[in-house]
Amino acid sequence: MALLKIENLSANVNGNKILKGINLEVNAGEIHAIMGPNGSGKSTLANVLTGKEGYDITGGTIEFMGKNLFDMSAEERAREGIFLAFQYPVEIPGVSNANFMKTAINEKRKHKGLPPIDAMEFLQLMTEKAKLVEIDRKFLNRSVNEGFSGGEKKRNEVFQMAMLEPTLAILDETDSGLDIDALKIVANGVNKLSKATNAFVVITHYQRLLDYIIPDFVHVLYNGRIVKTGNKNLALELEEKGYDEIKQNANL
Repeated sequence: MALLKIENLSANVNGNKILKGINLEVNAGEIHAIMGPNGSGKSTLANVLTGKEGYDITGGTIEFMGKNLFDMSAEERAREGIFLAFQYPVEIPGVSNANFMKTAINEKRKHKGLPPIDAMEFLQLMTEKAKLVEIDRKFLNRSVNEGFSGGEKKRNEVFQMAMLEPTLAILDETDSGLDIDALKIVANGVNKLSKATNAFVVITHYQRLLDYIIPDFVHVLYNGRIVKTGNKNLALELEEKGYDEIKQNANL
């Protein structure tokens, strides 16, 4: 059974047709990259998957681990194991990273019928995961993303992902605004977190991220549809030739 199965998904935003029949199947242990020009529907797909308000689903189905995703609120989807790394992570003044993560972990444990995490266990987990993604522990006592640089915000999101251990992680242009060193650290964290029981959907404009996160499949999203699927070589082809040929073929 696929972790994620999308069939003929269509969605509108403010009356505009954005997704026009998406079909995608993601299995455990896989990394899928979704590429495409601006306005093709990449972030809309991520937001629909995670249950963000303001999107009108006009057709199709989404199943996550055999369950109808449309029956779940955004909070339920997160508790079930779906994680979204934002293109522009938000700041939460007055809430420390440590308290934020402890609350999130306990909500997930409650959903599974487990007791709250022990204080010592949480401290050990936080230390282990901070080391994994090479984040300075001093950031853990600061307010969530407040005063962080772009790279620090993205690295912090990978830390959150490491702490929550989602079944399906969606990275919405996590490479946006990163210098090469931060990009490598973020990618290294993702590679270390990838295992046979989870899956990743990596949304990106650029092939450079895929130099460090090697996808099993690359999909090109254009004008609301997945118009081409291939392996890592497809990303290299897009880097070299751009999207003009794909746009022409899609309009035939």
